[in-house]
Amino acid sequence: MKIPYLCSMTQFTVSIADNKVGIFLEFMKNLAFVKTVEKVEDFTISEEHKNIVRERVKESNKNPELLLNWDDIKEDFILD
Repeated sequence: MKIPYLCSMTQFTVSIADNKVGIFLEFMKNLAFVKTVEKVEDFTISEEHKNIVRERVKESNKNPELLLNWDDIKEDFILD
């Protein structure tokens, strides 16, 4: 009896310029080790993460004086 070799799989999220999508998909489909290529358009947020955000909003509403104005602090961030 032959036992199949099982290996783990890793998934990646890749951002591709709209005008390069076709080239990218053809390239990926031609790689022997790529199992599937699919476009995912449904981004779901788990209930756990939603609850974390809801709790943070509640805390912010309790102490609005602790909040910072985005226009005042945005220069402190590197947004590339």
